[in-house]
Amino acid sequence: MNAPLGRASLSILLAALAAGCGASPAGGGQAALGEFGVDLTAMDHTVRPGDDFYDFVNGAWEARTEIPADRSRVSSFGALDDLARARVKELVEHAVEGSQVDGEVRQIGDYYRAFMDEAAIEARGLTPLQGELASIAAIDDRTALAKVLGGTLRCDVDLLNATDWDTDRLFGLWVSPHLTKPEVNAPYLVQGGLGLPDRDYYLADGMAETRQAYTAYITQLLTLANVDGAAAKAPAIVALETTIAKVHATGEQTNDIKRGANFWSRAAFAEQAKGLDWPTWFAAAGLAGQDEFIVWQPAAVAGIAALVGSEDLATWRDYLTFHALDRAAPLLPKVFADAHFAFHGSTLAGIPQQAPRWKRALGAVDGALGMAVGKLYVERWFDAATKARAEAMVRDVLIAFGHRIDGVAWMSAATKVRAKKKLAGMQVALGYPASWRDYSGLDVRADDALGNAQRAGLFEYRRNLQKLGQAPDRGEWYMLPHEVNALNIPLENRLIFPAAILAAPFFDANADDAVNYGAIGAVIGHEISHSFDSSGALFDEEGRLADWWSKADFAAFEQATDRLAAQYDAYAPFPDLHINGKLTLGENIADVAGLATAIDAYHLSHGATGATIAGFTPDQRLLLGFAQVWRTKAREKSQRNQILTNVHAPGHYRAWTVRNQDAWYAAFGVQPDAKMYLAPEQRVRIW
Repeated sequence: MNAPLGRASLSILLAALAAGCGASPAGGGQAALGEFGVDLTAMDHTVRPGDDFYDFVNGAWEARTEIPADRSRVSSFGALDDLARARVKELVEHAVEGSQVDGEVRQIGDYYRAFMDEAAIEARGLTPLQGELASIAAIDDRTALAKVLGGTLRCDVDLLNATDWDTDRLFGLWVSPHLTKPEVNAPYLVQGGLGLPDRDYYLADGMAETRQAYTAYITQLLTLANVDGAAAKAPAIVALETTIAKVHATGEQTNDIKRGANFWSRAAFAEQAKGLDWPTWFAAAGLAGQDEFIVWQPAAVAGIAALVGSEDLATWRDYLTFHALDRAAPLLPKVFADAHFAFHGSTLAGIPQQAPRWKRALGAVDGALGMAVGKLYVERWFDAATKARAEAMVRDVLIAFGHRIDGVAWMSAATKVRAKKKLAGMQVALGYPASWRDYSGLDVRADDALGNAQRAGLFEYRRNLQKLGQAPDRGEWYMLPHEVNALNIPLENRLIFPAAILAAPFFDANADDAVNYGAIGAVIGHEISHSFDSSGALFDEEGRLADWWSKADFAAFEQATDRLAAQYDAYAPFPDLHINGKLTLGENIADVAGLATAIDAYHLSHGATGATIAGFTPDQRLLLGFAQVWRTKAREKSQRNQILTNVHAPGHYRAWTVRNQDAWYAAFGVQPDAKMYLAPEQRVRIW
């Protein structure tokens, strides 16, 4: 999940609280937010809770909050990320001081030092990129083109959150358990080739200004690199990418699991995706020995391959040159880095000021050596007691979700048995992995920032290739311990909750139990429910793509999810732009089910009634805690980008999940005259 909850690499939250009695804060100390875990000064009491629950809980906070100049948004997730980043900064700077020692501490220190050494980067100029640029310039036939394209393939995708990956490479590779044979890892080939965030940026009428800015940026970068004829080459590059965009699958199509289940032999590519010299491509990509691939967007792969065979070689050389420069720009001399930010940061996301270099350096270290940093993080900042409390709360929510399965009226008894079996077999990893990644083979140099990044990308790619044909490591983590997020992995029936999310407003040992259940409890329920949402429900208890529901069950499920999609389709953050209910459906299902399960879990462990605190009942505090975690203020360009490309609805509308909970109506006395009111028969109840 970026800031919002996600599901896959399927995309992404956690923390916890032991079951107990009473309404008092659990830790005995002062809550981080307000008297009991909710920032009451953030509330706007001029708004009725039934008219806009988000504004009721967060309106004053949003009115007084300014977005820092180097950011596209601020949020609860961002605040926790700031905390984690401050802690990581301390660890990394200590590694720099101690980088005379061998091992991962030295690698961390040297990587950070190289990124921060702007003088060395200026002195090197384009030299670190010359090898790649020379190989591109030498392309003189389709075989040479295929070799370069295969040689630049990398593992950098998040398949079930398909708009999150870096799409500028022509294809992307993802290595994970096979869809129908989860006992072995398989390669998933996915569409790419775009420099803008999504196909709609090329095809929608309202994006003409952005396309013009992109053309100008391409011209600028090529000019800085002394490429002849940059002004003429840029429009041709955009035209090529526009043609690629036309064959791309949409986000909705990409999120359709069954649509992605296409099993191609290596030999089949030459027949089903003509135009690309596949044998050369496979050899260059290190995939010549792989017999089967899962092609997620077959029409796009075929369409892109045809373009490789038909488009002018000179245009392909220019295209590849630009993208090599664009990827490297943050680690090239300042004029390149500034141009990169001006377009990607300011034009696309509306961010007026680039983040300080140390923040960018920390992100780079995480990208290359994240698990090594994570090991230091948990040694310093994550304790066994917190982990135990998290495990206790997970058990509470799992029990409550099992009760919800029992109570579903539309599901047959036979399917419920399978659903309970899947729930019972679900593995939950908390805080950090049981074993740590080995970085000893990664060459990190204190004076070679771009070279470090190039070697790190190749190192990670080769690490993934080594997994092909092997049994999946069910203990591998796809998130960092200091990442503020959480993850459901349908192909493994497994959840991952990193350590860094265990802080206010998601979890606070000194906050009221009800608030913690509404915050992190709903997050835990959210991730559990992803195993039973519109995507997760397609996988059985072993992580196999299988039809384990009866047709009648699935028809009833889809009827309910269609109603939820329609509910979100009606939300219009901007007069000309509505939320896409189908694109965000999986996350919205998880929000509805997660909150409902958290309410049940609290009632199971604490009872349905309890003392008031500051005038708020337990259910009111739980619901306030839920809405508080979704506080977000975003720049318009960033918000529009999220609505167009992201599987998560904006935070404002995630807080509106309460409309579907009977407990919300009872807790706040919401009546039919309220703007958010839904009649009982209109409330979506899925789990």
